[in-house]
Amino acid sequence: MKDVTQLTDGWNLRYGQELLPARVPGCVHTDLLTAEVIPDPFLGLNETEVAWVGRRAWTYVTDVSHDSGHERTDLVFDGLDTAARITFGGREIGTTRNMHRTYRFDVTGTTGELEVCFASAYDEAEAVREVTGDRPNVYPEPFQYIRKMASSFGWDWGPTLVTAGIWRPVRLEHWSTARLTSVRPLVTTDERTGGVEIRIQVERTDRGAGRELLARATVAGQEAQVRFEGDEAVLRLTVERPRLWWPRGYGEQPLYDLDVTLLDADGELDAWHRRIGFRTVELDRTVDERGSGFTFVVNGERVFARGVNWIPDDVFPSRVTPERYRTRLGQAADANVDLVRIWGGGIYEDEAFYDACDELGLMVWQDFLFACAAYPEEQPLRGEIEAEARDNVVRLMPHPSLVIWNGNNENLWGFRDWGWEPELAGDSWGEGYYLGLLPRLVAELDPTRPYTAGSPWSGSWDHHPNDPHHGTHHSWEVWNRQDYAEYRANVPRFVAEFGWQAPPTMATLRRALPDEELAPDSPGMLHHQKAEEGNEKLDRGVARHFPLPEGDFDRWHYLTQVVQARAVAAGIEHWRSHWPICSGTVVWQLNDCWPVSSWAAIDGDGRSKPLHHELRRVYADRLLTLQPGDGSPVLALVNQSATEWRTTVTLRRLGADGATLGREAQEVAVPARSVLRLPVSPGLVPRADTAEEFLVADADGLRALHFPVPDKDFSYVRPAFDIALEPVEGDGGKVDVVVNAHTLVRDLLLQADRLGPGARADRGLTTLLAGEQTRIRLDGCGGVTENDVRAALFCVDPK
Repeated sequence: MKDVTQLTDGWNLRYGQELLPARVPGCVHTDLLTAEVIPDPFLGLNETEVAWVGRRAWTYVTDVSHDSGHERTDLVFDGLDTAARITFGGREIGTTRNMHRTYRFDVTGTTGELEVCFASAYDEAEAVREVTGDRPNVYPEPFQYIRKMASSFGWDWGPTLVTAGIWRPVRLEHWSTARLTSVRPLVTTDERTGGVEIRIQVERTDRGAGRELLARATVAGQEAQVRFEGDEAVLRLTVERPRLWWPRGYGEQPLYDLDVTLLDADGELDAWHRRIGFRTVELDRTVDERGSGFTFVVNGERVFARGVNWIPDDVFPSRVTPERYRTRLGQAADANVDLVRIWGGGIYEDEAFYDACDELGLMVWQDFLFACAAYPEEQPLRGEIEAEARDNVVRLMPHPSLVIWNGNNENLWGFRDWGWEPELAGDSWGEGYYLGLLPRLVAELDPTRPYTAGSPWSGSWDHHPNDPHHGTHHSWEVWNRQDYAEYRANVPRFVAEFGWQAPPTMATLRRALPDEELAPDSPGMLHHQKAEEGNEKLDRGVARHFPLPEGDFDRWHYLTQVVQARAVAAGIEHWRSHWPICSGTVVWQLNDCWPVSSWAAIDGDGRSKPLHHELRRVYADRLLTLQPGDGSPVLALVNQSATEWRTTVTLRRLGADGATLGREAQEVAVPARSVLRLPVSPGLVPRADTAEEFLVADADGLRALHFPVPDKDFSYVRPAFDIALEPVEGDGGKVDVVVNAHTLVRDLLLQADRLGPGARADRGLTTLLAGEQTRIRLDGCGGVTENDVRAALFCVDPK
């Protein structure tokens, strides 16, 4: 049987004449941090102090001895970042130039010093640029000339921290006769049976050439085996009436152990194990009178995708543990998310990411790694890109959560709209990858899943790449130039990106900027705002709805959080109310890779912004919303659950002082997986220009609001409410904050992290009418007083 020796210990990093202890997997920055050579680049302005790290060469070194008794020993790197020369026992054994590939070298009989020398990623990129010529991109960094995590070079939410290192595990594999080089399970199912077709490839030693081998596969109590003398074999298994894997909210997520064993006459040689799930996935792109759709169909069920975009959870990806993946993806599931899009400027994530998605029922949209740039199609990049795609398609295809492959992020759109077309003047720019190479590879290796050429993409050059009526759409004009009400201006078929910024939570800001007097334009705040005119856009977003606070950072921070949550909710509520024309929204973005003002719902320290709580509301199976209509609001009831929704909806027209000016209750029935849109009775509609009235709809604990004018023009009564603290019985670490409202209290928010860095509240923005009560469960902050809590409570206030 194959033996494996992990090479995790005993590594050093050469720093001048010194040898610093190195952690593998890891990277140069984390090793220099541990050795206290560099300051933490996440704090203050330190990012600029460590820029030199990415512009020099680095060498990792260790001593390796082994005596396995096998015919062959391979040195296997699961990930090298990025351009490296490897020497072992005094001889060069290979070079690499791709962060996203696995590398294997025959080192049979070799022992001694193992050295991995990394060139600067900048030097490698410039060398490739000299061969291919210039290509445009959206940032002044050369990320499209090197197969490396593009966002290492900075983004509009990320720092420029250009890494190098052995970022994934490294090991010695000792084997004889033959080993498994590739196992590719194609999983299908129909109404009665599940099928698993397993295509395997093997590598043989010289003594193993021509020897008869046996491949055996088992799943769900079924077994298949085949004898063969070549390098490839196919096994087929049938499972009667398998339990189907479903996205969360649609059913359960049963997983089956699939084991493949390679044997010869003397016994086992190699083994492979994964978990699979039985399900079908299709992409309905049917042309209709409104354009062409983009609807996921899982096990025959049409799905409105409730999605979030995912970026690397740390700018140093080797720090992201399986536990951290589980926490972050659990936060997504807690927000009723059912789809996570892995964005093309990051990485193909670790196996633990996809395992968690399999178990949580989170569908995975996987970008190939191209983003916001024109990519040369010449060598040496073309060969690297094909090898990278083959590696990762085969690695990831067993996961049932993976539902689509996507060719790129915004590159087709960029070619058409960002001035690239005349600049390229006939040079290659990536189209051959997205419309040629990648769809061919997916069809060859993983025909059980759909492929789309890009996001956004209208399906063909017959339409603009970002045409909202065809395929996928990215909505960025609203954040960049408009009020969030403009999300309601159209109904795209599928919104794959949209979002609104807000700063991190206060505890995260205090950790990242410990010595700074916080202000929107203080040095650290500006440094941790990477978006072009980011603060100006934040201020414009607030000023359209509220008086812009002057000299009151706490108030500014609260209002930016309110506007972010309201903006994203406005888009989702509108688009969900138009199902099935619109079949999904993917919010930019779920997470951050460091402490920064960004579009994230969860900040760089893992704390939830109010947006995260708001996603839980607007992505719930059942949603009540009031939408602007032709002259009067429309009440929409969205029922994404599997059962009919029967309820009583109460609508009230209220005065700013709380007086009831009109009331109506009606019984409604909303079929499963459908939307009911109802006009609001004329007598309940507030006048279009009134500052004295608003409309409230309530049903089954859900609430929707309609205010005819912006908050800054509405005649709010000064909010008044009482609070009381009630310890939770049986759990001394938790307390209920009970709030009793005496007036309208709009968008009440308890910023729990102000009470302690580990404190959490179980809800975000909450609107109370006069006489109403709410309970906010507070956890993780120890003993607090009513005064402490009141200081951490904010709401819309006319003052």
